[in-house]
Amino acid sequence: MIRFENVSVTYDGCSEATVQGVDFTVPEGELVLLAGPSGVGKSTLLGTVGGLVPHFTGGTLRGRVTVAGRDTRTHKPRELADVVGTVGQDPLSHFVTDTVEEELAYGMESLGLPPAVMRRRVEETLDLLGLAGLRDRPIATLSGGQQQRVAIGSVLTPHPRVLVLDEPTSALDPAAAEEVLAVLLRLVHDLGTTVLLAEHRLERVLQYADQVALLPAPGAAPVLGTPAEIMAVSPVCPPVVDLGRLAGWSPLPLTVRDARRRAADLRERLAGREPEQAPTATVEPPALPRWRGRRAAPAPATPAPPAEVRALAVRRARVQALRGVDLTVSPGETIALMGRNGAGKSTLLNTLVGLVEPSSGTVRVGGALPHRTAPRDLVRRVGLVPQEPRDLLYADTVAAECAAADRDARATPGTCRALVTDLLPGIDDDTHPRDLSEGQRLTLALAIVLAARPPLLLLDEPTRGLDYAAKTRLVAVLRELAAAGHAIVLATHDVELAAELAHRVVLLAEGEVIADGPTAEVIVSSPSFAPQVTKILAPQKWLTVAQVREALR
Repeated sequence: MIRFENVSVTYDGCSEATVQGVDFTVPEGELVLLAGPSGVGKSTLLGTVGGLVPHFTGGTLRGRVTVAGRDTRTHKPRELADVVGTVGQDPLSHFVTDTVEEELAYGMESLGLPPAVMRRRVEETLDLLGLAGLRDRPIATLSGGQQQRVAIGSVLTPHPRVLVLDEPTSALDPAAAEEVLAVLLRLVHDLGTTVLLAEHRLERVLQYADQVALLPAPGAAPVLGTPAEIMAVSPVCPPVVDLGRLAGWSPLPLTVRDARRRAADLRERLAGREPEQAPTATVEPPALPRWRGRRAAPAPATPAPPAEVRALAVRRARVQALRGVDLTVSPGETIALMGRNGAGKSTLLNTLVGLVEPSSGTVRVGGALPHRTAPRDLVRRVGLVPQEPRDLLYADTVAAECAAADRDARATPGTCRALVTDLLPGIDDDTHPRDLSEGQRLTLALAIVLAARPPLLLLDEPTRGLDYAAKTRLVAVLRELAAAGHAIVLATHDVELAAELAHRVVLLAEGEVIADGPTAEVIVSSPSFAPQVTKILAPQKWLTVAQVREALR
């Protein structure tokens, strides 16, 4: 169905090819997972299938890509629209209408399908993706995860023969991700749809893949094989595979069920040992050490907490986004906000940073009301890394973005650039931010916010687009910040990140706090939010492979 013949892509102004030596076939009716570290060209390779590369992005495509016999170099994207449905990393860039129902129908209208067919398919897709209750909602009022489901639904309704998906579960809660993947699997098995998708959260997708195409490094030719064959050599792997490597299991397990069947001996080895827990947050902030080249001003003797929320309610249009929320964030504490898409996580973060005014209740950040504080003063108290990192990027080069961040934060020149280097090595100063992958743009936005070293750091889906290595570097930086007294609140669907990093987990549902407690207590008791290691080794309360590795030493 999809044939890559010695394909390489070189963008204008780049001396090296982004991808090269790509030569493999995706058979009809198979789900093929594209894996590899951030920045190796996965999105570029996906773009060649629908003709976006090079017709939309520019650059030079060498070799040949054919889809259902059509050469994508000679067929423009509109000439492939009846065969290929594409969803990129940024769903907002796909939307052309205002409401959910209109967006689901738009693609079919473009293809001239009869109204009766359109109506039936819209209803089917609303049910398949759990969007029926949102049919009349303006897309702009949806959460990031809800928008992602709408974007996927908009390419499902025309019934394309090929689906190309770039991180389709990155903004979805665990339950929604399972629902979307179940839909894709049904299309593959029942209708013979061909699916090619890239995903960093391999723990969600690996078990469903027929084949895995691994891009091991920038410009390197992909390695194609079964999931078991690729995981045996892959530099990126989910926790279930990492635990299998640690335990010496062969063949390596790909699912929690496989691992549980073989974990009896490992549980015996761990019996009587306790996981090393994350240290509790400090009640009073320590004197902050010199970090990344800049010393913080001494804190007052009795500072206000970094964030204090009391009886908070927020109503946006017809939606009660938050109700009765109480939350206190202490210095040095890392809190993970979790819950299904639309639960109110992003609204809470936006309220803390002053972008949303409370309908009732109070919000204080460092003792100040954020929605009444001037931005130049608020940036010294709180920083937000949003779901869409492009909202923070305005300059033409990475170097210019970093220099502007240092000036705005009154930080030592080079502070922001050093952070970029630590988090994601190999990014050139003269690279345009729009030429970075989604994960790389997120890393740059994080470095820009961290340059001001705010006492309260807010992150909305911070691992979206990050591979496991980049996530490990992010965790190290955030731990260093927490140890220096910074408070961190992150909204995330990444249960593995919460297990690795958070002191506390706050679960939201329908705008209300339904659980607030130590990470081990909250997520271990939740089937939806428990990490893979917890599911494998239950009833023992292990959260991460790192805890198991430390206990076995």
